[in-house]
Amino acid sequence: MKKTLVLGASTRPDRYSYIAIKRLTGANIDTVAVGRRKGQACGITIFDEPMPFKDIHTVTLYLNPRNQEPYFDYIASLQPKRVIFNPGTENPKLYSFLESKGIEVEVACTLVMISVNNY
Repeated sequence: MKKTLVLGASTRPDRYSYIAIKRLTGANIDTVAVGRRKGQACGITIFDEPMPFKDIHTVTLYLNPRNQEPYFDYIASLQPKRVIFNPGTENPKLYSFLESKGIEVEVACTLVMISVNNY
């Protein structure tokens, strides 16, 4: 299974990160979340600080490039197979950093990937 970290998670149902959590869990994908505030989204606990999650396959980003900087080393420490850069999160500096660590970079939309069964 592709255990996924939603980075930039929100408790607000109108936010794309919340919708992603809803779709990921609806597709029976093991999901964990880190955001700016503690809370819950679709039964998933959102932590407000980086957590040492194990066996992360995918990190799906919902942070703009300015807010990604503090998470570079954290993402790499999780050793995911891939990081999905959703619309608005594109960041060539982070692409290069991740690729230098052997982590696949995918510029895509998690919601579309799930809806077309290409996740």
